[in-house]
Amino acid sequence: QLSQTMQTLLTTTTEDLAADLGYVQRPDRAKFTPSTLVQTLVYGWLAHPSASIEQLAQMAGRIGVDVSPQAIDQRFTDATAMLLHQVLLASVQHVIAADPVAIPILQRFTSVRIHDSTSIKLPDALTSVWRGCGNNTSRGTAGLKCSVQIDLLTGAVCGLDLVDGRTSDYTVPVQHAPLPVGSLRLADLGFYSMDVLATLDGMGVYWLSRLPCKSRVTLPGQPTSSLMALLEQRRDVAQWETRALIGTHRQLPVRLMVRRVPQEVADQRRRRIYDELKDKRRAPSAAALAGADWTVIITNAPAELLTLTEALLLTRIRWQVELLFKLWKSHGRLDEWRTTKPARILCELYAKLLAVVFQQWILAASSWHDPERSLFKAATLVGQAAGDLARVSHDVDQLTQAVEQLAGMIRRWARTNKRKKKPTTAQRLLAVTPPEPQA
Repeated sequence: QLSQTMQTLLTTTTEDLAADLGYVQRPDRAKFTPSTLVQTLVYGWLAHPSASIEQLAQMAGRIGVDVSPQAIDQRFTDATAMLLHQVLLASVQHVIAADPVAIPILQRFTSVRIHDSTSIKLPDALTSVWRGCGNNTSRGTAGLKCSVQIDLLTGAVCGLDLVDGRTSDYTVPVQHAPLPVGSLRLADLGFYSMDVLATLDGMGVYWLSRLPCKSRVTLPGQPTSSLMALLEQRRDVAQWETRALIGTHRQLPVRLMVRRVPQEVADQRRRRIYDELKDKRRAPSAAALAGADWTVIITNAPAELLTLTEALLLTRIRWQVELLFKLWKSHGRLDEWRTTKPARILCELYAKLLAVVFQQWILAASSWHDPERSLFKAATLVGQAAGDLARVSHDVDQLTQAVEQLAGMIRRWARTNKRKKKPTTAQRLLAVTPPEPQA
């Protein structure tokens, strides 16, 4: 499935999209077609995220196209950027998933959807394409926000939205996408919405979310009060949970779970709050600073499905998508380019996004079932094999063999080292509910 999807997307789909866009080819089209051009850029930057034009020309040679570096450079146009953008959007229509990861607590749900966004600063010349924050000159006037939804159970990329950098997480399309019945949704406070949570609850979807520090809470038999006042009343209790209603006019029934954090964690949170508001020249609220002492989460999952300890532990796995963004940026160089030309920057950005989507597909299909997989080690192996994948990309059978060989390498060599002093997230989750021994 993976090999067929990769080949179809970079051949038939690309050629169809090029025809729909009226993509104009240069006179030497016998050498470069829209599909071979897209393959060159995607596989080229997958192999070398900082690839030069010469290295891209070498990758073209592996695909079977003998072109000069100048010929590639001439194709960095707005039309090529548009084509790559459309191919990227088409890639999200394909869901490459693996067997569920062998962590029992996650297997209780039909899927475990985590979504978050990362911002990419762009040159001001691209403001007309992607608008940034605008009013903040330190951030520039152009920027792109990439919102991603990952199924942590199977490794599938279930959603990828590209929006203006100034767009609120609250309004991105992935925020309102329907989820499978019995799935679990995790997202940070930027995606917090009582309306969305109520809708998901009505659809049979579970959710786990932090609660904003300015929320209003009603406990059974008590008047509505602020969350911070409630926490102050129970300051001497380290951990507790209760049924509650959140909100004022429209109230949502939840399980409210609270744990006091160590002082060093609270101090670290306050420093982060100050750092985030420094660029905006705003002072943090007293509620935000006081709330740093606590981890406060809400869920609609029943206690028999998710205990307080398990729910608090699951909030840690939301950071897995942050690690994915770190991988895309530090390893895939998603926010770096070797040019000042706006069209070429867009071409490189979209091609690299396609490359990291391919990378995630390969990781999902090869080793996602293994809790001890290492994404960074696997990404290195994928990059090393990109040239071989490009060379056989015209033949599905040969591509399948190359992918199978790569998958074997990933399963053998891309594993984390177990830690005793600071256990990995997978180790913590397995410690809560270890797998049953096989007969």
